[in-house]
Amino acid sequence: MKIQAELSLYPLRIRSYEKTIEAFIEDLSQSGITVIPGAMSTMIAGEEDAVFQCISECYHRAACSGDVVLKATFSNACPVLKDHKNTD
Repeated sequence: MKIQAELSLYPLRIRSYEKTIEAFIEDLSQSGITVIPGAMSTMIAGEEDAVFQCISECYHRAACSGDVVLKATFSNACPVLKDHKNTD
């Protein structure tokens, strides 16, 4: 089943958060699923197993670099995203 997720990563206890967020989005983009970065969140889409595996791996890498909060909203009812990097 195809799903979408809206992700917002919040690095904690650091002054410059841009590098952590950019690395997280880059990791998502390397996964082969659809990734559309936005100003406040990133939308991803793909097959359910691939999306959850990608989030798990990318969250783990971000958490290993420091304290973070990841907010995620999932849907199987939204239209499939059209994007820059869709390998489905």
